[in-house]
Amino acid sequence: MKQLITIAIGLGLIFASTFILIKMSGLLTLDDIKAMLNAAKETSPVHIAAIVIALLVADLFIAVPTLTVTIFAGFFLDFPLGFLAGATGLLSAGILGYLISYFYGPRLLRHIYKDEDKLNEMQDVFSRYGSIVLIICRAMPILPEVSCCLAGATRMKFRKYISAFLLGTVPYALVATYAGSRSSLEDPKPAILTAIGLTIIMAFAWTLLLRRYKAEQSG
Repeated sequence: MKQLITIAIGLGLIFASTFILIKMSGLLTLDDIKAMLNAAKETSPVHIAAIVIALLVADLFIAVPTLTVTIFAGFFLDFPLGFLAGATGLLSAGILGYLISYFYGPRLLRHIYKDEDKLNEMQDVFSRYGSIVLIICRAMPILPEVSCCLAGATRMKFRKYISAFLLGTVPYALVATYAGSRSSLEDPKPAILTAIGLTIIMAFAWTLLLRRYKAEQSG
């Protein structure tokens, strides 16, 4: 488990560093995202959907406020089109992250850990907890990207991976985009309450998982 946590922390730091760099450079802010979507609103819903999907896929490489973009999808596209765009973007990012790590992740892991036994242990650990982690990976920023990369790097079966990822991502996109569709500039309360609620629920689930693991380790 220690090796798996080390890799997760390393991946997390990489994603976090992109967030810091973007914040410092001011390359992509919430105002920028809102401005892009407002401009696209004057043309076609297809353009809005394309921007939403592109931003959510880009989150795999640079830090993007995923929940905010997903809520924006519902706000600008209404429901259910916003849900389709949001879910498509989140799932596309998840699949791409898995595939990249599937083909290149094992090489990276073998470079970091040359002990084959430790690599096998990592695969066993993720096979035990991987599905649960993927379902609740929306608990906090960066964790979804790290989880997708770990799934690919440890060669988790795609059917098992996508099933767990869907279970966590589709309801998340459904709730977030619906809240966005029920919000307005005059009354943003549904979106705000949903963002707070989703974060609390997912974080609580993540805490329970950590407690379960610690209990099993000490038992």
